[in-house]
Amino acid sequence: MAFLLGSEKITMDYPSKTVLDEVSLGVDAGDRIGIVGRNGDGKSTLLGLLAGEIEPTDGRVIHTNGVRVGILGQRDALRNDDTVQRAIVGDAPEHEWASDARIRSVIAGIVGDIPWDARIGTLSGGQRRRVDIARLLVGDYDVLMLDEPTNHLDVRAINWLAQHLKARWREGQGALLVVTHDRWFLDEVCTSMWEVHDGRVEPFEGGFSAYIMQRVERERVARVTEERRQNKLRRELAWLSRGARARSTKPKFHVKAAQELIADVPPLRNELELKRMAITRLGKQVVDVKGVTMEYDGRKVLDDVEWLVGPGDRFGILGANGAGKTTLINLIQKKIRPTKGFVKVGKTVKFAVLSQHLDEFDNLGDNRVRQVVGRFGHAVMLDGKDQTPKQLLERLGFTNADMNEPVRDLSGGQKRRLALMLILLEEPNVLILDEPGNDLDVDMLAAVEDLLDGWPGTLLLITHDRYLMERVTDHQYALMNGKLRHLPGGVDEYLRLADEQQASLSQGGAATGKHASSGDETASMATTESGTDQQGSALSNQELRALKKALQSTERKMSTLRQKIEDAQQELLAADPTDFQALGDIQARIDDLHAQLDELELTWLETAETLGQ
Repeated sequence: MAFLLGSEKITMDYPSKTVLDEVSLGVDAGDRIGIVGRNGDGKSTLLGLLAGEIEPTDGRVIHTNGVRVGILGQRDALRNDDTVQRAIVGDAPEHEWASDARIRSVIAGIVGDIPWDARIGTLSGGQRRRVDIARLLVGDYDVLMLDEPTNHLDVRAINWLAQHLKARWREGQGALLVVTHDRWFLDEVCTSMWEVHDGRVEPFEGGFSAYIMQRVERERVARVTEERRQNKLRRELAWLSRGARARSTKPKFHVKAAQELIADVPPLRNELELKRMAITRLGKQVVDVKGVTMEYDGRKVLDDVEWLVGPGDRFGILGANGAGKTTLINLIQKKIRPTKGFVKVGKTVKFAVLSQHLDEFDNLGDNRVRQVVGRFGHAVMLDGKDQTPKQLLERLGFTNADMNEPVRDLSGGQKRRLALMLILLEEPNVLILDEPGNDLDVDMLAAVEDLLDGWPGTLLLITHDRYLMERVTDHQYALMNGKLRHLPGGVDEYLRLADEQQASLSQGGAATGKHASSGDETASMATTESGTDQQGSALSNQELRALKKALQSTERKMSTLRQKIEDAQQELLAADPTDFQALGDIQARIDDLHAQLDELELTWLETAETLGQ
């Protein structure tokens, strides 16, 4: 593969620390590299150095002659007075850029719902981010460097960006370097990883999942190596202390064999135990949303929503920006009243909300971390054990030095972790997290996930981080066209439904491309229902009741068949292994039961689809 750019022993010093120490790297054509590491370890600095935007303290950066590098920073340099068209294609005449299929694809794919003549200063954060990404992607670059490209993007935009980057170059051409905490995005796009830590950059083959496996293996090897070194030291000390008789023997030390990394790994959380504990804390009723409709200026944000949230439920809420997720959360907390319908909240429910903007820290700026934590003298129950505030802080990556830092001087990630800890110390039983992954690196995301795994209560999560959504929640729901629908297929099902809806709108003559009539990001989730939703809404109440009864009947039959299959399998195990006739008869019966179960599952799916479930 052709060499594109690299570094030779680059060092980057700042007054307080050395971020990179004699780092040598190379980027070849065909590389798709994800860059991870703790906040402050130098990921963005590394991108800036390789792009030529920052001069290293020592060493040098090498670019092949003629290589074109495009970089997306965490903050854009767009001018507020420019139109969207000027920000993306500059002053190029329309016939030039419109004749390029790649440019048309980028514009339609990521900014198709933003008015072409809108001023940058009038756009939302998510729209502005998409314009900046489009500005970069319409360029013809050999190397793309992206710093947190998924910030402010919804799930659909993230998915589109991943698919575009995968197809942008032919195999063996171009190079991509991406810094992001979005683990799904890393797995989808990258074929190798760089971990930035302690002034070094360590390469790993494969995407994020492969990187985690290799890192665990590396830590295991380091642990075993250190164990052997300690054993050797103890042996030498014993040899020195026991004299000649001891020297004549050969003590044997047993080093435990390496365990399999994946085999016999327990579940992430004990759902039954957590639900039992949640019922103890909450009772049987948490939140019932009954026929809720919410209108603003004549537009229905929520339309006849029915939702039951029980003790120990862990639900994720998906939807485009502006689809009504925050409105739903505010209704559940009874901060606002619905236009129609009602919300019933259990008497023992105690809400706690981790907001995107961390408004709760506005009055804590001069206080130090230890002062804030010192207000809580009690422990909380996590993983079946009492956890003190100090233990929680340690689990969330705080050191003793961090305890003396003023809250105003903490990084965004530290503030978010501290806010989560303070919320848990208040001992709520319904936890609402709005984009909790913002500003957190992958290690801290893993720590937060581990903490939530042992939290015994009801969890509602809003996030565009697909990995976090699927990792922390057990069920996902989507807000589309004001309707709340369950997603048995998870995020993949949501993306499929959203794409079908967009295609339906396009066929119906909905405005797309540069002349889109609305700059609101909710244009991607327009106001007409498609497919099964239309079918479900067309059914009468009597037909709906009949379908629901049929669905319940099918579920009972499926349960009976599964029990019969299990009994037949036990009979097969107990049968005489030399009686081939009996074995064949039992196996034929099992196959017939499986066939009946397949038919019932198909019937159940068709009925559920008709009902819009």
